[in-house]
Amino acid sequence: MEKRSMKISFVGSGNVAWHLSQAMEEAGHWICEVYSRNTQNARKLAAELYDANIQPDLNFADSIADVIVLAVSDDALDQVIQQIVFPENVIVVHTSGTRSLAEFQKLIEIYSDVFVHTGIFYPLQSFSKGFPIDYKELPLCVESKNELIENKLISLAQSISDNVTRMDSHERFVLHVSAVFANNFTNYLIGVSHDLISREQLNFDLLKPLIQTTIDKAFHSEEPTEVQTGPARRGDWATINRHMEYLQETNPEWTAIYRLLTDKIRELYIAK
Repeated sequence: MEKRSMKISFVGSGNVAWHLSQAMEEAGHWICEVYSRNTQNARKLAAELYDANIQPDLNFADSIADVIVLAVSDDALDQVIQQIVFPENVIVVHTSGTRSLAEFQKLIEIYSDVFVHTGIFYPLQSFSKGFPIDYKELPLCVESKNELIENKLISLAQSISDNVTRMDSHERFVLHVSAVFANNFTNYLIGVSHDLISREQLNFDLLKPLIQTTIDKAFHSEEPTEVQTGPARRGDWATINRHMEYLQETNPEWTAIYRLLTDKIRELYIAK
């Protein structure tokens, strides 16, 4: 598929906008405008880009952009769509993992005075400013009701990444739920481990090889549950009880989490 340079505007200056705008620019596209409710944040993002203008408000009627990316939270998306003024026939995409294309289109149709094309441009990654990402491996999920627009978005995505997928709204939603378990909950549990070991003034680096091995084994197994280890997997109740007694004295909330996960692991292997 032919890849051509596009003019792109961003609404939002958070982690997703920060990374996607720079990835698109590195791929040869022109980020022509950046808007943020916080003008200072828009200036910080624009400073990372070659020739981006600061858009002072949500009136994009005179924008020359081919694509406007709404890189805002789900909570803010409705309010932005109610206020924004689009140029006619522009492609408007959002980057959410959960909002459906049909819902997005309906909002646009209600509030936009001109016809625009709609689509989804969802990057499956946990972004943080200053933390580098290998954009060529970044999973990008694309959807549009219009095949021509979808092909344009796929071309844009492929200029950034070698990992591009056409995905409907339900599939994207399931992917996002799965990502919460794989990323957000995993990171929370690693945080608990960090807090536990730090309370005893032990070095968290001691756990890093174990965490890395756990991830590597899960990735190299067709069924991650097959490589499960630990006291819950073995049914080692003496160890489990000692752990829970310690946690109850340390942080009762962690005891509840430990008990729930232990029970679920036991149920899984009893069932097998």
